[in-house]
Amino acid sequence: MPAFNLLLDFQVAPTILETSENGKATSNQEMHNVVRSLGLQGPVSAVTFQDGGTFAVFHNEGGSHATLRVYPQGLVTLDVQQWVEEGGEPKITEESLKDVEQKFRRVLSSKKSKRLPFIKRGMRLDPYITTTSEQIVEYDFDRVVYEENSPYQNIKILHSPQYGNLLLLDDDQNLAESDAAYTYAMTGNGREDFMNKDVLILGGGDGGILYHLLQQNPKFVTMLEIDQMVIDAATKYLRGICHDCFDSLSGDNYLVRVEDCVPVLEQYAQDGKTFDYVINDLTDIPISQEPTEDTCDLPQKILDLSLKVLKKTGKYWTHGANTNNVPQKFEEQLKHLLPPVDFLKEVIAIPSYHELWAFYTIWKAS
Repeated sequence: MPAFNLLLDFQVAPTILETSENGKATSNQEMHNVVRSLGLQGPVSAVTFQDGGTFAVFHNEGGSHATLRVYPQGLVTLDVQQWVEEGGEPKITEESLKDVEQKFRRVLSSKKSKRLPFIKRGMRLDPYITTTSEQIVEYDFDRVVYEENSPYQNIKILHSPQYGNLLLLDDDQNLAESDAAYTYAMTGNGREDFMNKDVLILGGGDGGILYHLLQQNPKFVTMLEIDQMVIDAATKYLRGICHDCFDSLSGDNYLVRVEDCVPVLEQYAQDGKTFDYVINDLTDIPISQEPTEDTCDLPQKILDLSLKVLKKTGKYWTHGANTNNVPQKFEEQLKHLLPPVDFLKEVIAIPSYHELWAFYTIWKAS
């Protein structure tokens, strides 16, 4: 069941909030009257701080409440929270809040205000995903298609009228049926000829990369995915991504191995087995900020092993957020690899991500 939050901010000339005590009392009373126009009573609690700022709490018998905070530096905030039955409409409506916004602007002579849409907390179907850059995105999810816990992670598929079915692993957004741009970027954006080539996919449990490669007559594609339940969920609920490639986990020119990629990579390296292309679809750009004994810098290990099984003329692809200096740190890491490598970075907009994503093509320097 959801609680709806509405946030209103008003930027005010500090001189308006620094008038005489009588002026302050009048201004506060006028603001309190506006808050009460929402059907709230109070203030039931009020505090004046040493810097002259104030804080007041209002509520009604239905459980709705509001807090009014005045910062003497020139900011007034109004936070309103109300309970709304699942599927119901808020009693304090958007229209009434628009009216309150205009009244506050008149009382405060404010020329700039900001009213955010309702933030919906505690809904059975959470509409929010936090991006890698710590931005909150509200989606139009209308149902949970699938949710189970595997031995490795929580697997969730939500339906969006805009983006189709969308896969989340441990609430981390992976891929939606709208995101063909991701698959193309992870396979070279049409620049590569995969005919008669050996390809290794690390991860890729949604099946998009495997399906895309199989349309191009490769010699053989090996896919290493640790979680059978992700494959099963994709087979049934992400047909717009994997199509029919998981209907069988092996074919004349492909094999899906359900196991941890690290020991397999180690065995490949020991046996001298190499590939024309290695595609790392495991996670974001493999940067380890502070390696620990527990992780043993796993992302770096996977990168090193991938390059060991890559042919001299081969190419390696990986990906990650184009934020928080992650690409710069990754590029610095690439500069210190032995043997040395060259790389190409492309920044692509993926529809359901709501942020730019970085894709790297890496090859051994000649």
